[in-house]
Amino acid sequence: MLYIFDLGNVIVDVDFKRVLGVWSNLSGTPLAVLSERFTMGEVFQKHECGLISDEDFAHSFSAELGIALSFEQFSAGWQAIFVGLRPEVIEIMKRLRQEGHRVVVLSNTNRLHTNYWPIHYPMVADVSDHLYLSQDLGMRKPNADIYLHVLQTEATEPQDAVFFDDNQDNVTAAMALGIQSVLVTDKSVVPDYFA
Repeated sequence: MLYIFDLGNVIVDVDFKRVLGVWSNLSGTPLAVLSERFTMGEVFQKHECGLISDEDFAHSFSAELGIALSFEQFSAGWQAIFVGLRPEVIEIMKRLRQEGHRVVVLSNTNRLHTNYWPIHYPMVADVSDHLYLSQDLGMRKPNADIYLHVLQTEATEPQDAVFFDDNQDNVTAAMALGIQSVLVTDKSVVPDYFA
């Protein structure tokens, strides 16, 4: 069996409010204003596909939010997204591999974040057979091409794969391809699935 795990809020807890909190403090812009302006639009998606540089992303995204930050300030906020590891999921991934299953990570991420989380959470790579990261692949969920790429690379039929993600659009897209998919709404979902 192929088990495909999203990273954010599946293996590692993330919180965009923490990002906006840092940027609010650094820019003097109220958090409520930043929350209203924050969208995962074209610039965000291009960055996740590796189509624009970190510096261009920081500049364009800051402009979208109406704040003036240095690249260092922007980065400090951007890395604040990471809350902590879900050790129970790490243990499940480790066990699945010991049982002979393939275990991979499929994440919409970006170069700035991949300069951070592998250093702070090295056990994610330790318990994975492969990391499929959007900015390396030039494609992102929920587009079908990224799921098909994983299945083809892993030489796995859709019905022999299980996918865990915290985003309904991503889960729906995977299900449309015949992949067994589980929406992760809280920390209990993955452990309960394997209980």
